[in-house]
Amino acid sequence: MTKAIRRYDTLAAARNWTPKSNGSFDTPFNITEIFGENTLQLEDLKERLPKVVWQDLKKTMGEGEQLNSEVADAVAVAMKDWATEKGATHYTHWFQPLTGLTAEKHDSFITPNQGGGALAEFSGKELIQGEPDASSFPSGGLRQTFEARGYTAWDPTSPAFIIENQNGSYLCIPTAFASWTGEALDHKTPLLRSVEALDKQAKRALALFDVDAKRVSSTVGCEQEYFLIDQEFYYRRPDLMTAGRTLVGAKPPRGQELDDHYFGSISERVLSFMLEAEKELYKLGIPVKTRHNEVAPSQFEIAPIFETANIAADHQQLMMITLKRVARIYGFECILHEKPYDGLNGSGKHLNWSMSTSSGMNLLEPGDNPHDNMQFMFFFAAILKAVYEHQDLLRISIAHAGNDHRLGANEAPPAIISAYIGDQLEDIVNQLLNGGMRESKQGGLLGLGTPVLPSLPKHAGDRNRTSPFAFTGNKFEFRAVGSSQSISFPIVVLNTIVADAIDKLCTTLEKEMEDNNSLEEALGSVLKDSLSESHDIIFNGDGYSEEWEKEAEKRGLLNLRTTMDALPKLTDKKNIDLFEKHRVLNDREIHSRQEIWAEQYLTTINIEADTTEAMAKTMIYPAAVRYMNELAENVERVDKLGLATTGSSSMLNKVNDGLNDLNKALEQLREEVLEVGDEDIIDRATHVKDKVIPAMNDIRDAVDFLERHTADDYWPLPVYREMLFVK
Repeated sequence: MTKAIRRYDTLAAARNWTPKSNGSFDTPFNITEIFGENTLQLEDLKERLPKVVWQDLKKTMGEGEQLNSEVADAVAVAMKDWATEKGATHYTHWFQPLTGLTAEKHDSFITPNQGGGALAEFSGKELIQGEPDASSFPSGGLRQTFEARGYTAWDPTSPAFIIENQNGSYLCIPTAFASWTGEALDHKTPLLRSVEALDKQAKRALALFDVDAKRVSSTVGCEQEYFLIDQEFYYRRPDLMTAGRTLVGAKPPRGQELDDHYFGSISERVLSFMLEAEKELYKLGIPVKTRHNEVAPSQFEIAPIFETANIAADHQQLMMITLKRVARIYGFECILHEKPYDGLNGSGKHLNWSMSTSSGMNLLEPGDNPHDNMQFMFFFAAILKAVYEHQDLLRISIAHAGNDHRLGANEAPPAIISAYIGDQLEDIVNQLLNGGMRESKQGGLLGLGTPVLPSLPKHAGDRNRTSPFAFTGNKFEFRAVGSSQSISFPIVVLNTIVADAIDKLCTTLEKEMEDNNSLEEALGSVLKDSLSESHDIIFNGDGYSEEWEKEAEKRGLLNLRTTMDALPKLTDKKNIDLFEKHRVLNDREIHSRQEIWAEQYLTTINIEADTTEAMAKTMIYPAAVRYMNELAENVERVDKLGLATTGSSSMLNKVNDGLNDLNKALEQLREEVLEVGDEDIIDRATHVKDKVIPAMNDIRDAVDFLERHTADDYWPLPVYREMLFVK
């Protein structure tokens, strides 16, 4: 018995796609001309606003002063005129609820008048405040489901932008989202609060060094990793469609072992997608800088240059949306899940974080001789203190079901939070702890062994890809952030814990100086004490090694392996006190986030479990049974001919054993899912972590075994070798 029709044609994925582009590449484009053309730039506003209004708005955006209604009305008119000139018919308050995605409700600019016509109107009131229904967004107990009122509030520090469609366009106004009681229901509100907390404490510290800064902001640049898969395969994989990752799938004969994909030549189809995606990002004012092939087959990376944290967070959301939208034009699906393919590198979103004044001074720039740079050493010590005291919060900030597959898997940082500082800074720290800073190691020149090639300036320290939090010259790289997540909460945590550490060091330093100690004398004492306390967080070695795991335990560092190991710690008293002290989140807002993220974890695993069960029962099991029937008929025929049936009988037994293992695993999964119960959300989420995920893994093992022993023309799913290499 053979199958009459194969379910899909592998070659069709490679040869039958046609780009659905709107012809945007018919003529070459100039980056400098199109950059930001769909973003309401400051220059555009300045030209359209009265001088007095412009000055007031600039203070709001640059110095955090409160916005008044007269300015809002003038900005609304300018914004509406700019948008309608670009063909926009509607506007939306674009916000970021706690789903981790973005949300929008569109309203028309058109208002009917008494004469039967219509006018395009947009007031300051409509600009400043919107009222979307808040009942269907995650609130974590901040409000009852029947309590629907929620408010969006214009964020003047992030520019409005136009989203284009071949049939029209609309204006997006970045906003915060809060409940009727004023509590944050989004990611932007606490981010803006944390920006204020960091600004306050950093300016306080700079004043001690006689630096007058009008504004200090955290700056962020994120390296976004992603996979591309042909839509022919994507839509034939229920797991990719519903869970964003393959829940079953045997390791292919070739994966990333040859190391030939990383930084390799970009294929024509992928490059075409990249060019169009980058053009759309340029038009939105997103400063993308880098693109390249990543380690795994069909994995890629795009990275922008630094921006202020709030704008960077908005742009990160737009980047993910744009990558997915443009990919479909070229017959691809862009996968942002942290681990779409088992056994291959997952995808991260390395968050490069620093601090900068409004005049452009990078507070993490060590200079040529960091041991002489007292200001740098102060902020550097504050960050190490923050990381050491709040390892749990940093781990929580990147905790979700997808990232659990990636962390600690010899492809991403371990779940143990530590800080890599490089040889030069480690030497300075050791000097300080043993008597005082005297000199800094210099990099020198790196000779390449031939006079044809130039000698290169050598850094004073190497890089460490195994570190979750690494100093990389003039910034820290938080490498543990997951590729699919919003970067807002990791930034909130970094801003808040660093603000708190600066506050504590400033208080101690001020007390030391009250005793008639000079700044240099007081700082030496304060830095020595602080670095001595936080020294255990410094680790420059191999974070993947078993030795480090044992050493970290000796140092008392946390090893929170999974989301449900980390998340319960969010509501520890010290964390609530921290966020409330700096007015970033209150007690109710913190508890709400814990409940929301636990619910999201639980729901994610339940979706994966249901999908795994359905695929195994309705696709894999029937296919293997059909093939087993064919083997059984073959064994019977061959036996009647008096020939040996050793080979066919052996294969028949293997397929039968695989089916028995699959059936047993399916029964176990169903039992564990039914036992989830209705208890506390943390308990339920912990149950699926401890019981449901292992049962799913057993199903995967059985299915992957069957994939290797079932005839290819019976197998109902695209396999790894096809999904990874056909593009």
